[in-house]
Amino acid sequence: MTLRAVLAGTGSALPRTRVSNAELAERVDTSDEWIVERTGIRFRHVAEPDETTATLGAAAAREALAAAGLEPSDIGLIILATATPDNTFPASATKVQALLGAPDCIAFDVAAVCSGFLYALSVADSMLRTGAAKHALVIGSETFSRILDWEDRTTCVLFGDGAGAVVLSAEDVADDRGILATRLHAEGQYCDMLYVDGGPSTTGTVGHVRMQGREVFRHAVTNLAAVLGEVLADVGLAASDVDWVVPHQANKRIIDATAKKLGLPAERVVLTVDQHANTSAASVPLALDLAVRDGRIRRGDLVVLEAMGGGFTWGAAVLRI
Repeated sequence: MTLRAVLAGTGSALPRTRVSNAELAERVDTSDEWIVERTGIRFRHVAEPDETTATLGAAAAREALAAAGLEPSDIGLIILATATPDNTFPASATKVQALLGAPDCIAFDVAAVCSGFLYALSVADSMLRTGAAKHALVIGSETFSRILDWEDRTTCVLFGDGAGAVVLSAEDVADDRGILATRLHAEGQYCDMLYVDGGPSTTGTVGHVRMQGREVFRHAVTNLAAVLGEVLADVGLAASDVDWVVPHQANKRIIDATAKKLGLPAERVVLTVDQHANTSAASVPLALDLAVRDGRIRRGDLVVLEAMGGGFTWGAAVLRI
């Protein structure tokens, strides 16, 4: 028997307001054709004033708990990945805890932007396997619309708001079910290629997203293909063994180029960027939840998750559902 963090349930939440490319073109100098050709994005959800990173995260967490057949009182660990917390402090994970009515537990945020969910998943995996908790909520939740410069069409068309969550449970298993391996990377020398031009310690303001798109694209394709190869090699598997890849939903061209580099057929890659745009740390768990709920991802499937974000940070995880 081997103690592993096993996926017990998934959940997701989207803001009420859905914005099409055509609607966005009414306020920004862009068009549906321009956005679709460059990114594959057709829609995104934008949070209303009463919808925050914590409320969306809590809604996704409730779905994941229901899918796992657990109550908030069963959770011993909450890790929330976000670049858009409700407040500078306290951690939005503690606000999710309060919204769920969960009793005393471990709760904190992880900041690795679009890679945040992979970082949070890896931390939760380690903590569960060392006995820190029996059940964990790992959440990616973002309200990126609040840090966008709506005059900059090169960035504002790319992002959306939303949340995704998973429940992980520490279980002794006789097979290969659960998280089999994770790999994380960071290269801080590239921090000025994708960043927010504000912060409490520098400008005292929130700031807006700034990005060197072509450089991000180039690094993303190379790094994501490499880390997928690494994490599979760690467990003696190849791309041909994978049933599903759930990639960070940043740009359809990045997703297609990464799959091609690994020799993965498009029909084995979960794609939601057209409906949700880039929801940063929320994108992987949001896409995972949709693929589980529509029956594509099933018990026994070998699934690889991957993402890259500002920093640069990037990572991947391989798990048996």
